Amino acid sequence: MPLTSHRRLVVSATLIAALAAGVAPATSASAAAPQAPAVPKTADTAPAPDMEGVVAALNAAMANGAPGAMARFSGPGGVQSRAVGVRDRVNGTPMDVRSRFRIGSVSKTFSTVVLLQLVQEGRLTLDSPVNTYLPGLLPDDRITVRHLLTHRSGLADYTDPMFANTVPGFESVRNRVFGYQELVDLSLALPRTTEPGVSYKYSNANFVVVGMLIEKLTGRPVADAYQRRIFKPLKLRDTSYVHPETRIAGRHVRGYLYPDAAGDPLVDSTEQTVSWAQSAGAVISSPADLNTFTKALMRGRLLSPAMMDAMTTVTPTDATNTRFYGLGLRRYDLSCGAQVYGHTGTVQGFYTYAFSTRDGKRSLSAMANSSNRGAVNTALGGTLEAAFCGKKPAAATASRADRDFSSLPAERDLPERR
Repeated sequence: MPLTSHRRLVVSATLIAALAAGVAPATSASAAAPQAPAVPKTADTAPAPDMEGVVAALNAAMANGAPGAMARFSGPGGVQSRAVGVRDRVNGTPMDVRSRFRIGSVSKTFSTVVLLQLVQEGRLTLDSPVNTYLPGLLPDDRITVRHLLTHRSGLADYTDPMFANTVPGFESVRNRVFGYQELVDLSLALPRTTEPGVSYKYSNANFVVVGMLIEKLTGRPVADAYQRRIFKPLKLRDTSYVHPETRIAGRHVRGYLYPDAAGDPLVDSTEQTVSWAQSAGAVISSPADLNTFTKALMRGRLLSPAMMDAMTTVTPTDATNTRFYGLGLRRYDLSCGAQVYGHTGTVQGFYTYAFSTRDGKRSLSAMANSSNRGAVNTALGGTLEAAFCGKKPAAATASRADRDFSSLPAERDLPERR
């Protein structure tokens, strides 16, 4: 059988399996059509990671204001880790890749995995209205579970006004404990951003509702679902969800928040409830655990093939044709043609990237311990190009330079003023 025909049969079989499982591709009324998961490059043809380039990106994050930064790459050649700067500004403790930290919105992928497992178990369906499971919660019955996971619900992000003034906003919620309903009410008090399903608009409110769905369907706290369904099976010993406890146990990185006014001192934001985020951003982890998680996810250890196809079917999030979103999962298309899946994370004091190739053979996690400093986040994103694309030719082509992911401003998971 010709190779082309074989590939067509494989794709057709995959689509039939997905439809049989009740997993429809994501739909949208926007001009951009969803992109089905691409066939990944094999590890045999993948370039070796450019660890000098990774260090350069980490140093660039420091040059732009982060006290420290670190990255861990896992691939066929083994594990390579790099760390620069300090994890504690007061005592000068060097950055250590064995340390825990707050991963912010990378938590959204953990929450998505739990919810999609519940879909597999027949407890809900992606295209049913949220109000089917949480009666009367939302003012629009057209908002579906899929709309939450793809940030296409139109629910406003309550963190925009909450952190309009960065440090005062943070201090007002640092030790506060919210109920899920309180956060939903904050969102519903704001104008809707789009009609359901029409366009992508990132909102932490979507994943607050995801947490509510998990707790309603399991009858248990979301922390229990994370532990039983992800942390324990994957042996993620450094990963935890301790809400509303404020401390990070064991060896950890201290995070530092930049005030809005230039010249004002950094604020140590390490200890907080993260109750303003909960299932949208309150998980704690380490570089090794994040590598394990994204690798296991991409290799199908957590979800069925049909569910993985649904999760990795993406639509664009901007006009660069390099950034996409699926179900609780980002896809970034890098300058060398590599496509990586994972999520970014921002929580006060920490920026995080956690990504793997679609075959799960290569993964990278990177962190810088500052926030409200967009240049730090953008610089940290350069670790993806270096790790997954390898060393660039001395004279890179113009087309590759134009598409270099690290030259684009980082996507924001929280409102930032600097």
